[in-house]
Amino acid sequence: MYRILTTQGRAKRAELTTVHGVIQTPVFMNVGTVAAIKGAVSSQDLEQIHTQVELSNTYHLHVRPGDTVIKKLGGLHRFMSWNKPILTDSGGFQVFSLAGLRKIREEGVTFQSHIDGHRIFMGPEESMQIQSNLASTIAMAFDECAPSKADKRYVQESVERTARWLIRCQAKMKELNAREDTINPHQLLFGINQGGIYEDIRIEHAKRITQLELDGYAVGGLAVGETHEEMYHILEEVVPYLPQDKPTYLMGVGTPANILEGVERGVDFFDCVYPTRNGRHGHLYTNQGRINLFNARYELDSRPIEEGCGCPACRRYSRAYIRHLLKAGEMLGMRLCVLHNLYFYNNMMQEIRDALEQGCFSEYKRRKLEGMQAGPSRF
Repeated sequence: MYRILTTQGRAKRAELTTVHGVIQTPVFMNVGTVAAIKGAVSSQDLEQIHTQVELSNTYHLHVRPGDTVIKKLGGLHRFMSWNKPILTDSGGFQVFSLAGLRKIREEGVTFQSHIDGHRIFMGPEESMQIQSNLASTIAMAFDECAPSKADKRYVQESVERTARWLIRCQAKMKELNAREDTINPHQLLFGINQGGIYEDIRIEHAKRITQLELDGYAVGGLAVGETHEEMYHILEEVVPYLPQDKPTYLMGVGTPANILEGVERGVDFFDCVYPTRNGRHGHLYTNQGRINLFNARYELDSRPIEEGCGCPACRRYSRAYIRHLLKAGEMLGMRLCVLHNLYFYNNMMQEIRDALEQGCFSEYKRRKLEGMQAGPSRF
């Protein structure tokens, strides 16, 4: 059940009740592609940094270790020892990113594994079966993520196919949730709006999929080459056509600024690899801008990454020490940086929720952006 607690303009403060717990939104989902956060971050760590939702990838887990293996071991929650909600994406983005290795048909897509090259077929039914085996809290519908600036005729044909696939996904999930051997018979299904940067295609698709009365709706195919301004414009045009009484998820986005802009336009759910990827390279988010610990200026810096931060890294270690670890190639350095960045994102989402409850989100957004855009030169 999805319940809106308060609004400010289009921004929503809500909660989604699931079989694995209540998700407070707006929320940032921490990306653990293969059932682990890159950077040696454990499920216990995720609990410590106040993660609400972990996100894993259908395609990658199907290829290795295999979704049937995970089902035999009791499902993804038991496999990775994580009791809170998990969202699994459908594998569609990964399948279609293998542009030279796949062939699209109405039935689905034939492609080659990126690991050993063996042929794999995945369509709506296969994606739903894999996600049912994984027993995630939320499953994403199988779709085609066409390039955002692809030819309009191709995008229209792709969206039509995605709409037909969504109907098949819904039917398959209903069947799977009714089976006696299904680990999670309460698995939720989110549909995905596509259409590149063509607002007319997006709006028509949004109207069409809204009629299916799904558990949630995502906006996909953004942050894949278009400008930030184009992305914000699409959100402004499309989100009003998605059900306001269901959660809205902006897939693969993004920077702290992207998230603030998305919340303002009515988005509830976000995910992105930026905090983990940047953390592994010593790039850290702070309220005064992003810093690079590889810079020589931090060699003798005894301060934490950010004063007042409650993450495991900042509570105990200095910039100088973490920089040393990174320079020495020690995994601990990457781990501490990833923990800090994920904590920063999770904490920012809590601040956003608090600001919405207090009716001051616009002011919070202004101050947050001004602080981060000021840059790290002062510190």
